[in-house]
Amino acid sequence: MNLDDIRTQIDSIDHQLLELLNSRSDLVHEVGVIKKRDGLQIYAPDREEALLRRLVEMNHGRLPEKSVRAIYREIMSAALALEEDLKIAYLGPEGTWTHQAAIKKFGHSVNYSPQSNFSDVFEQVARRAADYGVVPIENSTEGAVSHTLDLFVDSPLHICSQILLRIENGLMAAIPREEIRTLYSHPQVFGQCRSWILKHFPDVDLVEVSSTTKAAQIARNQASQGAAALGGELAAEMYGLTLLEKCIQDRTTNTTRFLVIGEKTCPPTSCDRTSILFAIHDRPGSLVRALQAFDQCQINLSKIESRPSKRRDWEYIFYVDLAGHCEDPKVAEALEELNRHCSMVKLLGSYPDSEE
Repeated sequence: MNLDDIRTQIDSIDHQLLELLNSRSDLVHEVGVIKKRDGLQIYAPDREEALLRRLVEMNHGRLPEKSVRAIYREIMSAALALEEDLKIAYLGPEGTWTHQAAIKKFGHSVNYSPQSNFSDVFEQVARRAADYGVVPIENSTEGAVSHTLDLFVDSPLHICSQILLRIENGLMAAIPREEIRTLYSHPQVFGQCRSWILKHFPDVDLVEVSSTTKAAQIARNQASQGAAALGGELAAEMYGLTLLEKCIQDRTTNTTRFLVIGEKTCPPTSCDRTSILFAIHDRPGSLVRALQAFDQCQINLSKIESRPSKRRDWEYIFYVDLAGHCEDPKVAEALEELNRHCSMVKLLGSYPDSEE
């Protein structure tokens, strides 16, 4: 078979694909009509994750899992845009890691609304100015994002999905490396690159800013003053900076977990995670008895963080991630037992425990 024959076959397949995609879009539109009629959520993380897993299992061709997921992410993004004018709030400006996480989850076809801080992301969703929000919750190197944890205490919103994003930071500047006098970045990035900074730039000033995109902007505008930035490759491209060194994070597996927040949590998928907040009574042994509720029901805890309640001095609220869905009998039993030992228990949500 010659090159022209192969290209003719590819053109024929492209034609078939386009027809099938349009047929799929017609069916998606009908699904949207039914959902609106019955008052159901347009975005269904449980259905989305089940579909992606099934497609990966069905795939026996050359395409790797990563490519299958990426292709169908955009197909589903286009479907969401057809069903409803979906708006996603995220920590801006454009090009931040949170923005990239949001695109990884929702694709390029929906509308995005950058916000100046985490509080505004929560507020936009709570006021229904946005359908969903995306916020970071923890980094594999630096641990929990405490501000996000604090906002959940008083928020009526729930977690409906999670996003795992590999974070690769780089050194970017509009000046030669030897002229760098000040490094700008988000505090989490400084933490993720601590050893590299001490080795290569032990004497430069470190200035914390609200985002890596903001850092890149400053590096561009204040280049003559020796400014450079640490952040992702996209930020360098956006502001015309040279990426002087890639992958400078101390751990090659550096990953940040983001949460999708909305008005409702997610139905069971058979592979779920549940997040809760609880506060214990100020009595000896209260925390031990509270945690025994999970041990008795053989519930695995994957995360526990304590935060000041900010209501009384030396009073703490505990954030816990556990295996299973809140509707699972064992999880429900454990939560009921937990209530007996706590002054407050708040279910933040159950959602697919995806490794994507």
